[in-house]
Amino acid sequence: MRNVAGWLAQKRLNSFIVSNFDNAGIPFKWRPATGPKQWRETAGPEMYEIGIAGFAWTIKRIQRTMIYNVNVPISDTHVDICLFNCAPENYSPRILSSPAAYLALGELKGGIDPAGADEHWKTARSALSRINASFSGAQASPHTFFIGGAIETKMAAEIWEMLESGVIENAANLTSDTQLNSLVNWLIRI
Repeated sequence: MRNVAGWLAQKRLNSFIVSNFDNAGIPFKWRPATGPKQWRETAGPEMYEIGIAGFAWTIKRIQRTMIYNVNVPISDTHVDICLFNCAPENYSPRILSSPAAYLALGELKGGIDPAGADEHWKTARSALSRINASFSGAQASPHTFFIGGAIETKMAAEIWEMLESGVIENAANLTSDTQLNSLVNWLIRI
């Protein structure tokens, strides 16, 4: 069930990303999650049927590549969402080892069961802390963010503290269209 919740969360996030690209008039490429890993420029329903492993676009004449589910060697952490300062054809193991190539790293926890929300948050908080410490040690400071499907009151207070102190730079409740739209708008413009 955890994989289904993650898949549904990513599917919802993808729809907001595509919608923001369309609304901003930003052309994009997408990389399928299954089959050949070649970047595709044609968007359509098949994107959601076969799944999306990443997006690539250009903003202010700078190329961006976002990949899901990356093992980040710098922090020795599996990260749900990584945004890189590179063209999609330059995304490689060399990029993964370059702290300066990372623009943003985020955790996506799609479970909506309030009983499991705290566990998801603990996992995400721990990963975000490792990311910040590891990248700081490598003299890099990529943006960090959190998207959660179930956010309980205590979690919300902790997330707010982390936002105010700059530990994370953005957060959204996956079930709030306004919050998710705001975070995606921020992410595609970094």
